[in-house]
Amino acid sequence: MTIITSLKEITELISGLKSSGKSIGFVPTMGALHNGHLSLVKRCKLENDICVVSIFVNPTQFNDKNDLAKYPRNLEHDAQLLKSETCDIIFAPSAEEMYAKEEIEVPFSFDFNGLDKVMEGKFRPNHFNGVVQIVSKLFDIVKPDKAYFGEKDFQQVAIIKHMTNVMKLPVTIIACPIVREESGLALSSRNELLTPDERKKARNISKVLIESLNFVGQKSVIELQQWVVEQLNAMDGLMVEYFDIVDGDSLQTIEKWSDSAFIVGCITVFCGKIRLIDNIHYK
Repeated sequence: MTIITSLKEITELISGLKSSGKSIGFVPTMGALHNGHLSLVKRCKLENDICVVSIFVNPTQFNDKNDLAKYPRNLEHDAQLLKSETCDIIFAPSAEEMYAKEEIEVPFSFDFNGLDKVMEGKFRPNHFNGVVQIVSKLFDIVKPDKAYFGEKDFQQVAIIKHMTNVMKLPVTIIACPIVREESGLALSSRNELLTPDERKKARNISKVLIESLNFVGQKSVIELQQWVVEQLNAMDGLMVEYFDIVDGDSLQTIEKWSDSAFIVGCITVFCGKIRLIDNIHYK
């Protein structure tokens, strides 16, 4: 396994691999790796000659500089995990290596076709501008044939797919299922910030979402939405920020179960001060 920090070195290595006909799979991450990330790496390894994992805490997708400063960073630990999965290349650049000063200071502009105006986009302005900015940069550098993303960040996956279409990028986006703890809690780097008591409470998010499957068709869309929110808000230590039931492609809210053949419930819940996201496929 090779760890690379410079653009020059990764560019030369990728160029050589491409010239020799190797297929390249790519898993972009911000580090603080867990089994959810490793499931993406496993699939990447199975489907490509070379597996590249980036570890880069991207400053342009943070709305709060304090969140950026507090984000966990442990390259040595992450590298050990990736070595155990026989990852081929880790690309771990500095912010200075990835961005000119003006790129960080001026928000990246992109036409999201409305995908950024709902759910996470309502509460995290310019977040997805930063996501598209860094992922498009990484795609240009790594030149992957396939790139792997976890469906826990459902809106992000939809936006990355839209970005590749708009920019006509020659990469296939592979969305991989959510990996959960035995309790049902979706794996997330943020889970490490939960106290043991908060972790127990957070398990109720997936529990309520799974229970809500029983009411599809019995309750209207708005009734089911209200039921999920009421169930979770009634639990000590949990507060729903939003729960939207949407078309899985456009991310626009639906009114009737017959409005779409692909329906997903997307939720963000505060457990204490920790913001957790999850989703469930209804159809």
